[in-house]
Amino acid sequence: MTREVADIIAGLGTGIHIDGRWRTATSGATFSVENPATGETIATLADGGHDDAVAAIDTAAAHQRDWAAVPARERSEILRRAYELLIERTDEVALLMTTEMGKPLEQARGEVAYGAEFFRWFGEEAVRIRGDARRSPDGKTRFVVTQEPVGPCILITPWNFPLAMITRKIGPAIAAGCTMVYKPAALTPLTSLYVTDLLVEAGLPAGVLSVVSTSSAGSVVEPWIDSGKARKLSFTGSTAVGKLLLEQCARGVLRTSMELGGNAPFIVCEDADLDVALDAVMAAKMRNMGEACTAANRILVHRSVIDDFAQRLADRMQSLTVGDGAVAGTDVGPLVEAKAVDKVQALVGDAVERGAQVVCGGQRSDGPGHFYPPTVLTSVSADADLMRTEIFGPVAALVPFDSDDDAVALANDTEFGLVSYVMTESVNRGFRIAEQLEAGMVGFNTGLVSNPAAPFGGVKQSGLGREGGLTGIDEFLETKYVAIPVR
Repeated sequence: MTREVADIIAGLGTGIHIDGRWRTATSGATFSVENPATGETIATLADGGHDDAVAAIDTAAAHQRDWAAVPARERSEILRRAYELLIERTDEVALLMTTEMGKPLEQARGEVAYGAEFFRWFGEEAVRIRGDARRSPDGKTRFVVTQEPVGPCILITPWNFPLAMITRKIGPAIAAGCTMVYKPAALTPLTSLYVTDLLVEAGLPAGVLSVVSTSSAGSVVEPWIDSGKARKLSFTGSTAVGKLLLEQCARGVLRTSMELGGNAPFIVCEDADLDVALDAVMAAKMRNMGEACTAANRILVHRSVIDDFAQRLADRMQSLTVGDGAVAGTDVGPLVEAKAVDKVQALVGDAVERGAQVVCGGQRSDGPGHFYPPTVLTSVSADADLMRTEIFGPVAALVPFDSDDDAVALANDTEFGLVSYVMTESVNRGFRIAEQLEAGMVGFNTGLVSNPAAPFGGVKQSGLGREGGLTGIDEFLETKYVAIPVR
């Protein structure tokens, strides 16, 4: 670990932040955070538990009324200052993120720009919360409709985008006037701690945001859900965990936002510009080493062009440099942990046993760190496990199709529906296919759909609700209607 990284980490809080103070865990327990490129322990944090969770939700409830009364312009300015601070410190935040998560520095800088934009976007939305005033159709009643903060919110994020996943939850919660309790991912909590301090510096009052890092999610989240004080839960993570949280939230009828798993199809029609399609698939597949819910999982290519496409894709994949993300020139960093590499290798092995051909890659790397080489598979069987399971690694699985109807049927043959991609030079064809795809988002001749100004979310078992865009703040607001008789 370099001196620069050590100094950044030394300046972070302990892992538990409640009512404006960093503190140790009530139990005294700690857990370690490692660099996935080296296996080195880079930080030891307070390991929060039940008592810390109770203190955090009590704090959020105690501050909710006062925070909701803060003028929208003031909340907006806090978010604007936080945006400016993140942009100003891009290199420092990116280096911290790369060290705890593994992504190449250039991608980490891109995440800072993307994640910071949620603060700017929702800072602008804070002063545009809408209402309505009109008379009833019979003329006897005045309707006054207002939007009010939903109340204390539980925020839970995954490890793969340590900055963006939390700014797109914190941003609208602050804008709406909600207090928050937040559990970052145990694998990558350090960036979250940095953002917490930055928000305090930007002027966020004590008690509005409490953070409890923990190695035992249930010991923290379940007390929050059952407290009777939380009114909403926003979760990004696996569908399996999301279903469990939905069951728990039903006990208290909590509002929920769920951004869950994906199994994104990437359709390449025979009339596609293959150069455009290759650029798009590299963005959709290899962003974050494939550790993204929006990653292209099943690459469906028209039979007439699949051989050419496969070879050109393999050439692009083999040209990538694999290594420590903090080293200049690295294109592909490590996966987040050893279990992630085990999963990818098992999925590739299963596909090969079922007849898939390895064009490049296909075997885990030796030595320290959790690396897996960029891999291209062709002739992937429909019954291969990776056709049903998020790969979350740098593996491109190619499947041929013969007609648009075949492609749509293959694309929709999944319980997930987060994002789909379609490559074609025909606008009419692209729209026709997009309209048939069962997904919350569609990339048309692009492999990048995420944008703070657009609604992010899926259908089927990929989740509930939307983050970002004009609807993102609505997830943190309740509608109140006041009836006033006309005298």
